[in-house]
Amino acid sequence: MTTLVTGGAGFIGSHLTESLLSSGEEVIIVDDLSTGNERNLAALLEHPSLRFVKGSILDVPLLDELVSQVQSIYHLAAAVGTFTILDKTLDSLRTNLHGTENILDAAVRHGARVLVASTSEVYGKNTKIGLVEDDDRIAGSTLKNRWSYAGAKALDETFAYLYWMEHGLETVMVRLFNTVGPRQSGRYGMVIPRFVAQALAGEPLTVYGTGDQVRCFCHVYDVVPALRALMAEERAQGQVFTLGSSDQISITGLAERVIAVVGSSSTITYVPYESAYGAGFEDMERRVPDCTRARQLIGFRPSRTLVDIIEAVAEDQLTNSAEVSVMSGGKGATDPESALRSRARVLSAEPADHPASIRWAGASQLES
Repeated sequence: MTTLVTGGAGFIGSHLTESLLSSGEEVIIVDDLSTGNERNLAALLEHPSLRFVKGSILDVPLLDELVSQVQSIYHLAAAVGTFTILDKTLDSLRTNLHGTENILDAAVRHGARVLVASTSEVYGKNTKIGLVEDDDRIAGSTLKNRWSYAGAKALDETFAYLYWMEHGLETVMVRLFNTVGPRQSGRYGMVIPRFVAQALAGEPLTVYGTGDQVRCFCHVYDVVPALRALMAEERAQGQVFTLGSSDQISITGLAERVIAVVGSSSTITYVPYESAYGAGFEDMERRVPDCTRARQLIGFRPSRTLVDIIEAVAEDQLTNSAEVSVMSGGKGATDPESALRSRARVLSAEPADHPASIRWAGASQLES
């Protein structure tokens, strides 16, 4: 079998690609490297069953050529990240909406099965404990760029559902709740790699808002097998599934846990929303999934703990600390301690130096 992974050079995509190759599948990756990184595929690029194509999901002829060669598609590619969403909101919407439609159109033409990755962001301001697939979305204002990503991903789900309903296309939609693990970058505000980098460097861990916000974190090694199981399961077609852990922790509790696990002397610093994002920022106080549907269908039960996740991220960052010199503009961290300090400063994105980054970083710390 040959599989296409869009966004395959990203955090989740690279782990999925590794899993597929280990099972003997042929894999084609298409990624424009806007947020993905070929370093995530360093151990795989020479694999005889992997083909990497640098390209965009907005390139219709390219997608048509690639989809004609595959039987299944994991559609993970999306416009994400601080500057992308805030500074290029319209372009991001086009990528996330038209890109998904392009994938689905090509899949209809060539008869490929599609899994569309979505996000817990689609629930918006719904703070119910134990969010299920059919729960209502409580959307923020369309005039706030902060909600544009959630709106686009919700429409992606609708696209996939309607292609199943009206065209008979085999589709499955998956809402990811804060998937974390090795290779995830804190560069775009993701909270655990950012906290870990700060803790390893002995820098203060920066918490945006009160720190009372509650989230659940799931290891990528628990998520990838679930994605594959849902793709293979005929009864999953035309349905949405939540995937994540139900173990709740506040952002302050998370910071404390990271400091303890890493064995750091770091303190915790709080940045008010008004200072971080400007007036009127809207946050979600709680986001907790109920994964009963996935558990009943494919036996989904995350087995790795938050401590496992933190340890894995810390080990990954220590192993790859030389990457920081690239992230910080090549200004010269040559030893692990200096590199981690540079990483922490980059990921902290102090408001005076990176106002757009600070505005979005707190939002990103709360989502998948």
